[in-house]
Amino acid sequence: MYLVWLPEGTTPEAVRTTMIDEVGFRLLDLDPVALSMDLDDEHAQFPPPLPPTEGDPQISAIVSIWLQRCDDRDPYEAILGDVAARVDGYVVTESLYSEYGETKWSGPRDWPDGERSPAVLTCSFFPVKRDMAYLDWIEFWHNRISPMSAEVQPRMRYVRNAVARPLSPDVPALGAIVEEAWPSGEHITDPMRFYNSDGDPKRMQRNQQRMIDDIVQFIDLDVMRNNTMSEWILKSLPR
Repeated sequence: MYLVWLPEGTTPEAVRTTMIDEVGFRLLDLDPVALSMDLDDEHAQFPPPLPPTEGDPQISAIVSIWLQRCDDRDPYEAILGDVAARVDGYVVTESLYSEYGETKWSGPRDWPDGERSPAVLTCSFFPVKRDMAYLDWIEFWHNRISPMSAEVQPRMRYVRNAVARPLSPDVPALGAIVEEAWPSGEHITDPMRFYNSDGDPKRMQRNQQRMIDDIVQFIDLDVMRNNTMSEWILKSLPR
């Protein structure tokens, strides 16, 4: 997975045209096993749940490339480097907690490769929590955070990417890159919807507090970054 920052001043529309029309086609020509992009495009301009840090440039794209061998990544990185001001690459282990059609919030995927997914994503990335052993952190994520959040939030899809290692020594250490799909931008910006409360303020407060109580045991919020993004599946993973 590659976190991509395009040059400062790139508009959301230009993010989409650059990454889909230019970069996407070039990457597909290399015949990866699968390819998808999360983009800060014009369809995803909603405030994220965690406000951005002042002065911290927001990422433009998250590019996920599946390859037979990590050794074969150089031409892909060269294409990303042609357009990006900064690229941070990581080897990850993907764990698909819920797919489209597996929750009541979405039917099965029925749109083709190359077409924008109807969901709006929140994409988060952060290190392993300070003073927490890695295996304890993974267990808490998989066995506590994931089922809890599935109960209190209206997610269509949830992908847990655990970072195995960075692809170069000069990128920040990360533990997770998380992709969560929501039915609409309003499900992100409206707390009543975000906490699956059905118009009940007391239920919203309970769900919100339950989320906060667990998240602060799992993430150091001062180093967490998240973005609202559009999902573009350009080449599906073979099933």
